[in-house]
Formats: sequence, structure tokens, C-alpha cells
Amino acid sequence: MLELVKRYWRTINRPSAYFSLGFLTLGGFIAGVVFWGAFNTALEFSGTEVFCTGCHEMRDNTFAELKTTIHFSNRSGVRAKCSDCHVPHNWTDKMARKMQASKEVWGKIFGTISTREKFLDKRLELAEHEWTRMKANDSLECRNCHSFESMDFTRQSPRAQNAHQRFLGTGEKTCIDCHKGIAHQLPDMSQAMRDEQAREAQAQ
Repeated sequence: MLELVKRYWRTINRPSAYFSLGFLTLGGFIAGVVFWGAFNTALEFSGTEVFCTGCHEMRDNTFAELKTTIHFSNRSGVRAKCSDCHVPHNWTDKMARKMQASKEVWGKIFGTISTREKFLDKRLELAEHEWTRMKANDSLECRNCHSFESMDFTRQSPRAQNAHQRFLGTGEKTCIDCHKGIAHQLPDMSQAMRDEQAREAQAQ
């Protein structure tokens, strides 16, 4: 096996006796275009609703919940798909998110949330991971579609106007701080509240 690898390395490392430099350069360019096209196609497919709901864990839990919300069906007919809220649109952040999400494949392989009961048991942990991620990036995915600068405050309720101007406008809070249950059901927060109270007590 080692000898085969060495022979292959010698072959690809040796100057070409049959093809011109121009031919090899053009061939390399075409191969690069084909590779990039295939890579980008696979990347885009991994952000489609078909891909995201391909496993029953997502289809029967989070996607079923999304279908009952205004992000799925509304008077304007604009629908957010999974990747709109969970994958940033710009290239570098998208690639970082894709690499981070690769560990979710392990969850599928090992059946971490393979049943409804397992999903409900892990719901708070999963939600907190996502809330923490969105808090850290200043709700970047929300801002792909929602712009503070474009908000018409006259068409918002007084409570929403006050919250957006006081917290969002000043940067004191970000979207996910107040809109945690916007697309999926909230987990049982009682344990999370107890954990928070325990942390605050320890800090004093």
C-alpha cells in the first residue's frame, strides 16, 4: 500500500511529457470551476427545506411547529424556511455555521433525539444553544429580513414601539432576547429559571 502511494506521488510530481503547460493550466481551471460548482450546489441544497426536513426528527418536531406560526403562513405570502433563521446569508458566517452544524449529524447517527420523548427531554438544551448563538451574533439571521432602520413604528403597538426603541435601537438587547418563541414552542423554562436564580445566588 505504501509503495502504491509512493508510486502515485512520483507520477503526479513528475513533469508532464505529453501535455503542454497551457493545456494543464486550462484543465486545472476547468476542474476548479467544476469542483466549485459542485461544492456550491451541495452547499445550497443543504439549506433547502427538503434537506432540513429530510429526517423525521426535524420534520415531526420543529418543522411541524413552524407550520403553525406567522413565519410559515401569513397575509403577505412570504415564508421563512429553516435556513433563513438558522444560517447567516453572507459567505464567511454561513461557512462557520455549516461547520458548527456538522456536529448535528452525530446527533442523527447516535439517535440523540430519535423519539418525541428524547426531543422534549433535550428541548431546553437545544434551544439554549441556539439562543446563545443568536445572542452572540446579534440576531444576524433575524436581520437578514428585518431591519431596525426600516421599521415603521407608527404601525406597531405602543408596547412594541417602546421595546424596539429602548432596547433594539440602543443595542441593549437583540431580537432573540424577546422573540424566543417566534417560530417554535418554548421549552419548559422552570428549570432554566431555577438554574439562573442559582447562578445569581452564587455570584452574590
